[in-house]
Amino acid sequence: MISVERTVFVDRPPGEVLRYLADFGHTPQWDPGTESCTRLDSGPVAEGACWRNVSRFRGRRTELRYSLEHYGPDRLVFVGRNRTVTATDDITVRASAPGTVVRYRASLRFNGLARLAAPFLRAEFERLADAVAARLPVVLAGP
Repeated sequence: MISVERTVFVDRPPGEVLRYLADFGHTPQWDPGTESCTRLDSGPVAEGACWRNVSRFRGRRTELRYSLEHYGPDRLVFVGRNRTVTATDDITVRASAPGTVVRYRASLRFNGLARLAAPFLRAEFERLADAVAARLPVVLAGP
């Protein structure tokens, strides 16, 4: 398994930040690896909501079906799956005057033969996490 974690500060109230991040359809705006993320169901964003996420990693496109597994007052947990990987995005927000601290943790558990590649992919995932940490505050600072 590979886990990466980054913490960023944003000058927005925690409630606004949580509501924005709860809609996984926004990931193309703040995750440089995501090409598209389309809601598969309808209604308010709540636990059980699902998205089709298409990402590019090391020149290859991959598709995962994500669901919002936990939507709490200060924490979101998304789980994405396909036949080779289970991805968990665990996001917490907490007030920190005058804004919000966001902790983003992504964990990837590879299935089958893909598990053998995990040690060789860590550096690439670290770079991607750095890119998310650089982009997320810029996006969240917007209007």
